Amino acid sequence: MTIKDIYDLAIKLGIENDFRDKADIEHLLKRRKERFEKLSKREQELYDKENLTNPYSDARILWPEDEKQQKKQVKRILVGIDIGPEELMIAKQLGNFDLVMSHHPSGKALAGLDEVMHLQADVLAQYGVPIAIAQSVLRPRIEEVARGISPVNHNRTVDIARILGVPYLSNHTPTDNMVARYLKTEIEKTKFRYVSDLMDFLLDIPEYQEATKIKAGPKLFSGSLDHHCGKIALTELTGGTEGSPEMYERLAQAGVSTIIGMHLAERHTEGAKKAHINAIIAGHMSSDSIGMNLFCDELQKKGIEIVPISGFIRVSRVNSKNSKS
Repeated sequence: MTIKDIYDLAIKLGIENDFRDKADIEHLLKRRKERFEKLSKREQELYDKENLTNPYSDARILWPEDEKQQKKQVKRILVGIDIGPEELMIAKQLGNFDLVMSHHPSGKALAGLDEVMHLQADVLAQYGVPIAIAQSVLRPRIEEVARGISPVNHNRTVDIARILGVPYLSNHTPTDNMVARYLKTEIEKTKFRYVSDLMDFLLDIPEYQEATKIKAGPKLFSGSLDHHCGKIALTELTGGTEGSPEMYERLAQAGVSTIIGMHLAERHTEGAKKAHINAIIAGHMSSDSIGMNLFCDELQKKGIEIVPISGFIRVSRVNSKNSKS
């Protein structure tokens, strides 16, 4: 596989595992193309044209930008949840990696993080929150994230990758979609009565087991292990970052009693408590690792070697279920 092949596969699998219908995603891309065509020539020249075919602004080939260089064959990848100058230097010094792949975005993929958060409104709507309310509640939070990202030195790590000559790819929402779909599918196979039963289920997953060993496993931020699960919603496992702290009240009104997320800020935790919702935080690096593992398994099937670093808990499900590598 080439760098471009890996990128294209990430987008393909992201769409296949998206909570939205494929028709909705196609309509989104069509609408972007229609708006692009109405832009001035100057605006079109400055536009990120990947947005016309890729619904995930936080997944990009960050370097190289040249299409010919993106056709480089890949046999070995250094994969981390976060990639910074240190990891790129390791890849350069060892000299036997064809690509470095991060989960969390950098460069223009980070600058566009707020754009993918609109996905969360569709997820909330699927759990019974009226779409107009979901969008209204999320909008201030999306704007807050955009303002928070604005002053960041986005391209620092990308510049280092360019100087070192290390190919660098960011794969965020596509693999978040994969972990969200994986957990949703597994959870729907069982009728969980108590929150403790749901917690036990998570602790049967190897990435969460490994995270628990280093005190970073699933935790209950709101509610009680003795409470009934009721209706379970998977929120903030995908869609960029944490949504609005006001959404928990809306979810409760829609009949949701328990949520599962990756991480929860203090004001979001207070929102969940106020809404009397059980909030299980499965774990950030471990949840990200599940999504990345599901993607890396597809690369492993193609004969590509995966070397984990920087918070990535590598568990291969290719040859035997839950085998660490």
